[in-house]
Amino acid sequence: MTSIDVAKSAGDAEQPTPPRRLRDVLGAYFALTKPRIIELLLVTTVPAMFLADRGVPNLLLVLGTLIGGVFAAGSANVFNCVLDRDIDERMRRTRRRPLPRHAVSWHKATVFAAVLGVLSVLWFGLLINWLSAFLALAANAFYVLIYTMILKRHTSQNIVWGGIAGCFPPLIGWTAVTGQLALAPFVLFAIVFFWTPPHTWALAMRYREDYAAADVPMLPVIMAPAGVAKRILIYSVLTVVTSMLLWPVAGTGLLYPIVAGLCGMALLVESVQLLRRARAGLSDALMKPMRLFHWSNSYLALIFVAAAVDPLLPF
Repeated sequence: MTSIDVAKSAGDAEQPTPPRRLRDVLGAYFALTKPRIIELLLVTTVPAMFLADRGVPNLLLVLGTLIGGVFAAGSANVFNCVLDRDIDERMRRTRRRPLPRHAVSWHKATVFAAVLGVLSVLWFGLLINWLSAFLALAANAFYVLIYTMILKRHTSQNIVWGGIAGCFPPLIGWTAVTGQLALAPFVLFAIVFFWTPPHTWALAMRYREDYAAADVPMLPVIMAPAGVAKRILIYSVLTVVTSMLLWPVAGTGLLYPIVAGLCGMALLVESVQLLRRARAGLSDALMKPMRLFHWSNSYLALIFVAAAVDPLLPF
């Protein structure tokens, strides 16, 4: 290296890093919370509150529960980003997240996650009730300690059992209104539990190579497509059957079983078609697993909205 090159290098090293705009910094922290996942969790919280109240619950209570839910889910998601930053760097789908591109340091992200977690417990405990606070804390701890730190990296059943964390919002919504648990919210819990594997495995089928490159043993990484599609169909059947149990358990009217039945049939049709494409020898994107993934989002939203609207109707 010449003296000129050395001088240039020294000059480059002395150049200050241009300050980032506040909007970019805030946007990075916001992205760490995975807002799209939070939206899905809240979709299962509010309907449980309507069902628990058998009508329209106190709207301030609903708002307070949503804010606490955002804090709790945001905390869990940020902790997940911190612990999975090595995985995210190796996956094309996630390498643009804030930590892989060094928009936020993992130390600051950890503090942010802890602050959100403490806020969620205090918010629920002081403004809603301590049972809801305990459930929010349990969901957060399960997602971070059990799923992220243990299951995700070590077993293909990671999402089956790790998905339990995402089943807590109906329980939190119910207890926010009633202050106690009952059988109906556990049916909602079970719906989300059985729904999670088909939803997540469909996404993992599309990005199988990504997960393989990151050494994450998602089921589509270690099993042939037909085997995965078969299990998706099995869990889809369990989801639909469980969804129909809410009708007698919660004593809903006719709207809920009609919506749940029709949406369930569509979910099963998509699952069968996915299995047929897999058995025909197609794989990855050619199987069109994202059709099932996107429909599963709509399915869950529709049946939970139906559960919320049903008590408002006279029949």
